[in-house]
Amino acid sequence: MATNLELFADYFQIHLMDEGSEGDFSDVWTEQTVLDGLGITEDALAIGTAVNDTVAVSVHVLTDRPDDDSDDFDHVVEASLHTPSGRFILMGCTDYLDHAPRFDVPAGWTRARASRRNLAAAVRRLESDEEPEATEEVRLQTWPAPFSAPHIIKRWARPQ
Repeated sequence: MATNLELFADYFQIHLMDEGSEGDFSDVWTEQTVLDGLGITEDALAIGTAVNDTVAVSVHVLTDRPDDDSDDFDHVVEASLHTPSGRFILMGCTDYLDHAPRFDVPAGWTRARASRRNLAAAVRRLESDEEPEATEEVRLQTWPAPFSAPHIIKRWARPQ
């Protein structure tokens, strides 16, 4: 079952973190991580977005690794997240922590896959009044899994 949210992706990012995380992302954004759309600490992930605007987020807490459907998305990344509290928080980076939605997961290592689509249309909408309205969509899937290295499954490049 999915939980559907709208989050303001201020500074082109949303955050996924363990409920007890300090969530310090001050050093995670480099030229490479911006291209990857993924900033990582042990217990928190910053997921890059194509727009500094509201994004539609669908959260799926799973029991097993999902099938690969990356052909249906523009940009897909995976990373491990340590969730010792057994709960994670999802929020825009400037949202109020106490109001952020929380999700129960098994305590320990969790794998997270962020699949993003409608990126070019969302960027065009913000740059031109002539384009039809379009919203960036982020599907976030999590499941219990041992730690493994981050993986960029599919990369989107912003049109020049």
